[in-house]
Amino acid sequence: MDTALTERNNRQVAIWLLIGVGMIIIQVLIGGITRLTESGLSITEWKPITGALPPLNDAAWQAEFDRYKVTDQFKYVHQGFTLSDFKFIFFWEWFHRLWARLLGVVFLIGFVYFLAKKKFNKKMILPMVVLFLLGGLQGAIGWLMVKSGLVPEKYFVGHIELATHFIAALGLLAYTLWFALSLLIKPEQKIFNAGLQKFLLTILVVLIVQLFYGAFMAGLRAAVSAPTWPDINGRMIPDGMDELSPWVKNVTNNNITVHFIHRGLAYLLFVLVVLWWLKTKIISGNVLFSRLRSSLMIIVLLQVLLGIITVLNATHSNQFVVFGVLHQCVAMLLLMCVVTILYVLRKRNL
Repeated sequence: MDTALTERNNRQVAIWLLIGVGMIIIQVLIGGITRLTESGLSITEWKPITGALPPLNDAAWQAEFDRYKVTDQFKYVHQGFTLSDFKFIFFWEWFHRLWARLLGVVFLIGFVYFLAKKKFNKKMILPMVVLFLLGGLQGAIGWLMVKSGLVPEKYFVGHIELATHFIAALGLLAYTLWFALSLLIKPEQKIFNAGLQKFLLTILVVLIVQLFYGAFMAGLRAAVSAPTWPDINGRMIPDGMDELSPWVKNVTNNNITVHFIHRGLAYLLFVLVVLWWLKTKIISGNVLFSRLRSSLMIIVLLQVLLGIITVLNATHSNQFVVFGVLHQCVAMLLLMCVVTILYVLRKRNL
């Protein structure tokens, strides 16, 4: 195939993939709003086809509300809810599921179109199949997460299930982005440096753990347990970090311990990025890499600032939702920046 034609086909497929990246980002943000507004259990059934439409009349709305009233969340948390209140939380969960359906449609239509137009080469087929499998898996994980909050004596979805759903979404995001980068970035734009690559992989591992703990923070509503900074309720090492037994449960189930770990990982991540950024000064002459390294530094600074602001607003519900969603958005940008730099640091023939 002609080189110019191949590049044009690759660019068109990459644009489609990047549209998917944008839609995944929006989907994760809608999910964040759904969690922060405590809307995730408002729809108690999974209807992949018929659930695309919201209730269309008063009787249907009342039927949905009655199903929600059976949940322990309504009985013990939202017992004062009116139908109007229910419609608000229903909207966010319904919109979250609707956007997931739209995302699937965009990928399916694009796949069929590019396949019919023979825009794909053989190397693209397997990644495309993986994308669809990851998307389907994510939907299943999402429903299992909702089910975790519909059992007796549970008022919210399980934070472990929430974290799994969140990380799976970010995995789909990173995979889609990596696929697009493989079609857009030319070999001459890469700079292989084993030392910088290994260092950045370490940063990626710390970032993934930090993202898990960010989801734990949301699922446990742990920000409210210590809405102070730079101290944690007046202390650098707070009280109450060993209340659960066995002790290891504190690492994932104790609000104040999770909060402490999340802050500690944030400081560690910031220091690692600064050190990596300083080491990259040896690289010159590559415009793409120069922009990426600067972007990484700016994003991590912004993320630390947003984290502090989010914690300080933990007891102010409206501000907390806004800053919490912004914090989540910048976390995704940070992950995407790291993934992009890792791609640029690969060997040219990979």
